[in-house]
Amino acid sequence: MAKVRSTALCIALKQAEEARRLLQSQGLLRHDLCLSKTWSHIFFPLQAPPPVVSIGRVVEHSFVQRQEKIRSYKDVAAVPSTMKGLLPTSYDVVGTIALVKLPSELGAYAARIGEAMLLANPHLRTVCQVEPVTGELRVRGCRVIAGERTTVTTAVEYGLRLRVDVGSIYFSPRLSSERRRVADLVRDGERVVDLFAGVAPFSIMIAKYAHPRIVVAIDKNEAAVTYARENVRVNQVGDRVEVLFGDARDAPRFVHDKADRIIMNLPFSAHEFLGTALAIAADRCVIHYYDILGEDEVEGRWRELSIAAASAGFQLSNDGVRRIKSYSAREFYIGMDITATKVAAAVA
Repeated sequence: MAKVRSTALCIALKQAEEARRLLQSQGLLRHDLCLSKTWSHIFFPLQAPPPVVSIGRVVEHSFVQRQEKIRSYKDVAAVPSTMKGLLPTSYDVVGTIALVKLPSELGAYAARIGEAMLLANPHLRTVCQVEPVTGELRVRGCRVIAGERTTVTTAVEYGLRLRVDVGSIYFSPRLSSERRRVADLVRDGERVVDLFAGVAPFSIMIAKYAHPRIVVAIDKNEAAVTYARENVRVNQVGDRVEVLFGDARDAPRFVHDKADRIIMNLPFSAHEFLGTALAIAADRCVIHYYDILGEDEVEGRWRELSIAAASAGFQLSNDGVRRIKSYSAREFYIGMDITATKVAAAVA
């Protein structure tokens, strides 16, 4: 690393604090250079020689230039100034990979933006440009724009290690506190079914921090199931989590015990599976339901769910709606805690 020569005050280490205060009060201390020390002395870089030297001695010395910390990747992104306002204000980080959505106007500058993000965040190793999640497999377009050419990483949350391929599996780090919240609600001995488990973060969190009888994790994305099984093994919860490869619609065929708690984390489509969930639900079951809705759509969705539940012989009570994160300017990722209760058949 290149060094810079500067006038300096050489002082014994035992007098360092006294000298620092004196130089600071006189405005003589240079802040663009790092202090230099030997086993017995310290060198303070100076703006100019002090008018009077009462302690130490003035010398010439070589110093390392202090590196200014980058506050935001936007400060170093090499894009035209007219486009700075289009740079995303936020992005997701999964392990050592950043996932960023870019407007089409910035497409030609994707590599430069990725390099700026790596420069501003030394813990990152890869930056990927991603598209919105689509389909029941919850996959999205994903391409590496900077750093190592990989989409596989390990996310760490609440002590869990979750291996994930962000190029073929949906994983949201913004749900980590939600996953822990749900785990804290699980009572001893509950039977839990995670209908759209992905790499099994909900299932593993519950198994690790609660005492369920069993958690059944289901997904139809074969890659997700492969990673889910690896994550179950790594986090040592194989005695409490069963990972199944299959369509959630077929859950009534292979979930043999009625569920006390069901997780439905399939935004945009979860409402289509309520009948399936209720087919495996105990007479009283808690459902953690997730959706992406506009503020004015929540009430309509609730009515739709209530009607579907009634046709399946259940009554729903809404135990709370939470806005978990923003999805777009007018849409939010919301969570509902729902209690489904079996309605007794009328006696003729």
